Amino acid sequence: MRENNHQNIPNAQLIMQKEILSFKEALVYLDVSESFLYKLTAKKAIEFTKPNGGKIYFSKENLNNWMLSNTSQSKKTLETEILEHLKKNQKCRED
Repeated sequence: MRENNHQNIPNAQLIMQKEILSFKEALVYLDVSESFLYKLTAKKAIEFTKPNGGKIYFSKENLNNWMLSNTSQSKKTLETEILEHLKKNQKCRED
C-alpha cells in the first residue's frame, strides 16, 4: 500500500472487516491520494455519504464497484467475442 502522511493510518485488517469506511480508511483501501479521492467526491464520480453535513463515509460495495467500473477485456476475450458475432451473422445470412 502507498505510504500516507497521516499520523493515524487505519489498520488494514480492521478496514477489511468493516462495511462502511471513513475518508482515511477509504484512502488506504483504494490506495489513492487524498487529493484524488477529494476530486472523485467533488465530481460525484464515486458514491459517498455525508451524515449531517459532516465527515465523508463510503460503503465498501460502492468503492469496489468504482474500482471495477472500467474493466478492460483481454485480447483473447475480444477475439472470441468477435468470432462468435461473425458466426452468428453468418448463420443469419444463410437462413
